[in-house]
Amino acid sequence: MIYKVYYQETKERNPKREQTHALYIEAASDVDARQSVEDNTPYNIEFVQLLDGNHLAYEKEHADFQLTEF
Repeated sequence: MIYKVYYQETKERNPKREQTHALYIEAASDVDARQSVEDNTPYNIEFVQLLDGNHLAYEKEHADFQLTEF
């Protein structure tokens, strides 16, 4: 399954919506996706969202869709 992970680049500042970034990751579950990002980056994870069906198709067409591999 493919997940979209919303994050802040650092854990030291308060989160601001304008500074939220996203990455796409393939994982077995949202817990695995979160754990993989936490283990490999210093990011402050805000939200992990499952992408499937039409939502995944939209992201592939309209966003900078690139799967992140660690």
